[in-house]
Amino acid sequence: MGCDHLVKVITYGTYDLLHYGHIRLLERAKALGDYLIVGVTSDDYDKSRGKINVQQSLMQRIENVRSTGLADEIIVEEYEGQKIDDIKKYGIDIFTVGSDWKGIFDYLNEYCNVVYLDRTQGISSSDLRKKQRALDLGLVGNSRFLEKVASQVKMVNGINLSGICTDSPEDIGREVMNIPFVTRDYDELLTKCDAVYVHSTPKEHYEQIEKALRAGKHVLCEAPIAMSGEQWDNLQKLAEENGVRLMDALRTAYSMAYRRLILMVKGGKIGNVVSVDATCTSLKDLNTDDIQRKWNSICDWGPTALLPVFQLLGTDYTEKSIVSHFVGENKDFDAFTKISFVYTNAVASLKVGKGVKSEGDLVISGTKGYVYVPAPWWKTDYFEVRYEDPLENKRYFYQLDGEGICMELAVFARSITQSQSLYAVEPDVSKAICEIINDFNERKGVRII
Repeated sequence: MGCDHLVKVITYGTYDLLHYGHIRLLERAKALGDYLIVGVTSDDYDKSRGKINVQQSLMQRIENVRSTGLADEIIVEEYEGQKIDDIKKYGIDIFTVGSDWKGIFDYLNEYCNVVYLDRTQGISSSDLRKKQRALDLGLVGNSRFLEKVASQVKMVNGINLSGICTDSPEDIGREVMNIPFVTRDYDELLTKCDAVYVHSTPKEHYEQIEKALRAGKHVLCEAPIAMSGEQWDNLQKLAEENGVRLMDALRTAYSMAYRRLILMVKGGKIGNVVSVDATCTSLKDLNTDDIQRKWNSICDWGPTALLPVFQLLGTDYTEKSIVSHFVGENKDFDAFTKISFVYTNAVASLKVGKGVKSEGDLVISGTKGYVYVPAPWWKTDYFEVRYEDPLENKRYFYQLDGEGICMELAVFARSITQSQSLYAVEPDVSKAICEIINDFNERKGVRII
């Protein structure tokens, strides 16, 4: 006596901001068979595919699908190539997806029947995100780095470049020159935008941020935000009073590899952390580039090197020492600086320099093993967890897009539109960085060599 074959159907999606188009697609997928499995893409997998503007968490998106009552089973898609594994694992008869992917998944015909479904016209999550966010962003500064920011803004739905305030637009680059509104008047720029990305010199940050906050504008600023803890407190209070966001633009904090590394270490992957050692250096032509001289080594590289120290060990160190080598008659530029910290049960050291070159790696030592991140660790897509037994060592790879710029822009916009505190650089870490900068400038405990 035979039995009826249960026709299994599988489909995948992000299901962010669930709308009628999603539901209609799921209904049609359900109608293709007897049992529907829905794969919801994980946050990390979405980011690896360049979808850096997803608004809702994985759990929220899974609940979106569950609430439709159409899925017989929900799974999470976490890696490239999983579709083939899932088709084999679940005995899938039909793989289906929207017609905008037509032809892309033809290779799956080797394993099951592939069906492309026409999408509901006139509605998409991308359009909904654009309508929700609609953030006009102004750029501030004279650095060529702003050209990178301008190009990455295009990758984030719902953020528009409204203009730039700069003294020398012709020196910044092609991308910035395409912005319709260019001015040397900062007050004028503030009338054209909802938020500003500040990449001026460190000494200009406080005044420019203060003016933007008083004008009710959100601010994303290259770290350090301010030159002292007191200034940082003043700016945060002003942001709170005016109901706007003030966040650090510290790209490393937003990179997928770095964030996963921090979570692993905090989760006890290498036991208790007893040492953090970070090095960041770059050789610059300090004689001809005035902007580079205004970003000395401690301001340019210090926030990045301090990030893993403060995020893993905290900001309550018991001892601190700073050793610097200065160049120039006024001793205003540190070509090299080393900072050492002592904690109750750990130590840390960092080396930063724009007048020296060294191996820019990161080593985090623990009681069970250690993490090694090769140079340049601050924009890595790869790190290793190493143990006493080499057979237990494991390598981790994560895609890095746009040096982390597009991700920090997406998080910044999401923090504004959803009224959430989505800090990749925690407030206490941000403030501690400013306090280190102040101690350096005031020469508190600084030994000059």
